[in-house]
Amino acid sequence: MKALRNYLDKIKPNFEEGGKLHAFRSVFDGFETFLFVPNTTAKTGTHIHDAIDSKRIMSMVVIALIPALLFGMYNVGYQHFKAAGIEGSFCELFAYGFLAVLPKIIVSYVVGLGIEFVVAQWKKEEIQEGFLVSGMLIPMIVPVDCPLWILAVATAFSVIFAKEVFGGTGMNVFNVALITRAFLFFAYPTKMSGDAVWVSGDSILGLGQQVDGLTVATPLGIAATTPAGQVADMPYSLNEMITGLIPGSIGETSVIAIALGAILLLWTGIASWKVMLSVFVGGAFMGWVFNAIGPDTAIAHMPWYEHLVLGGFCFGAVFMATDPVTSARTETGKYIYGFLIGVMAIVIRVLNPGYPEGMMLAILLMNIFAPLIDYCVVQKNISRRAKRTC
Repeated sequence: MKALRNYLDKIKPNFEEGGKLHAFRSVFDGFETFLFVPNTTAKTGTHIHDAIDSKRIMSMVVIALIPALLFGMYNVGYQHFKAAGIEGSFCELFAYGFLAVLPKIIVSYVVGLGIEFVVAQWKKEEIQEGFLVSGMLIPMIVPVDCPLWILAVATAFSVIFAKEVFGGTGMNVFNVALITRAFLFFAYPTKMSGDAVWVSGDSILGLGQQVDGLTVATPLGIAATTPAGQVADMPYSLNEMITGLIPGSIGETSVIAIALGAILLLWTGIASWKVMLSVFVGGAFMGWVFNAIGPDTAIAHMPWYEHLVLGGFCFGAVFMATDPVTSARTETGKYIYGFLIGVMAIVIRVLNPGYPEGMMLAILLMNIFAPLIDYCVVQKNISRRAKRTC
C-alpha cells in the first residue's frame, strides 16, 4: 500500500491546477479518495471527525451485499441446470451464474460511473460515491435474462433523472436502483414479468445447454394467477423459500444471505434497525389482516410469513428501505416510514394481481412521503415542548 501511496503522490501534480491532466482532476480525486482516507479536515464549524467517510460507508454496504450476490450467482446456475434437466457440480453451477451475472455488473458500473465522471468534470466537482452501492444493487434486482442494452438504458435514465437533476449524491428524492427497476418494468414489461425471464435459457461458454420454451413461474406469480377460491399449489417448500433455491431476481431470493448482510449493516450501525424492523412488522400485520378479512384469492390467503420471505420483501427491507438519503431521518419517523412500507407492499401484492411483487412501488411511494413524515414528527415535538413552557 505504501508503494501505491507513493505512486499516487508522484503523479498527483499532473492533475492539479496547471498540470497537463488538470481536466481529469475529479477522476483522479475519486480514485485517490476511494483507495485512501483523505487526510484533510474541516477548519471551521462544528464537525464530527472520524476515519469513516461516506466512501467507506458505501464500501461496507457493498460488502454486505456480497453474500446475496454470490448466492444469486449460484442460484442462476442451479435454476438453469434444473430447467435443462441436467446435473452439474457446485463449481459448474456457480461458474454459469457468475458468467451470466458479471456482464450486468460491468454494464451497470460502466454506464453509471461513466455518467457520474462526466457530470463531475462538467461541474468541476469531486466524484460522488453514491453509485458504488447503486451500481451493485441494480444488477441484483433485475431478472437474469434482462438484456444488457435495456439495463444500460435504464441505468442511464435513473442516474440522470433520479439523481443528477436533483443535485447528485445525497440530494435524490427516490432510490436510484428502484427507479431503474421501475423504468424497466413500465418501459419493457415483457422483459421484467412473465414466466420466461427468471431463469437463464442460454448455454454460456459450454456450461449448461440451450433451453427452449422455458416456463418457470415465481411463487408470487403462481399465487397471483391462481383463481379465486382456490389454494395456490406451490411447487416450493418453505425451506426452499428461505434458502433461496427458487426463481426470482438475482439477489433477492435467499433470506439467509440477505440476513448475513443485515447483520453486518446493523452491527456497523450503517442501517437503521428501526426502519428494518418496522418493515417486517408492517408486512406481517397486513398479511395477517388479509388472512382474516381479505378477498377470496390465493395470494390474500397466503400465510403472512410467506409474504415476508418471498419476492423482494427481505431485500427491500434490508438494503432499500434503510437508504439514509431517501428514508425518514427522525427516530420516530423511521418507525412510521418502515411500517407503512411493509403495509403498502402487501396491499399492492394482494389487490393488484398484475403486479404481485409490491415492494418496489411501496418503497418509492414512501420515498415521497418521508419528508412529510419527518415534518409532522418535528412539528409534534415543537408543539409538545411549547406546551411545557405555557
